[in-house]
Amino acid sequence: MIEIDQTLLVWIKSSRSTENNCVEVAYHGELVLVRDSHDRAGPVLTFKWQAWRALLTDLPSRENG
Repeated sequence: MIEIDQTLLVWIKSSRSTENNCVEVAYHGELVLVRDSHDRAGPVLTFKWQAWRALLTDLPSRENG
């Protein structure tokens, strides 16, 4: 498991967040961290940059069916 001091990160709220479903992302070197903005002390998902990019690239096609 990777230990990252989250107080040093700049969290950015997703443009697709809604009032009830909000996520934030932060970048740390080759990593992208994702958390629930309503539970900032909760779990954080960690992706390698390439995996995050692949996920974002695939999302539009899944939204449209």
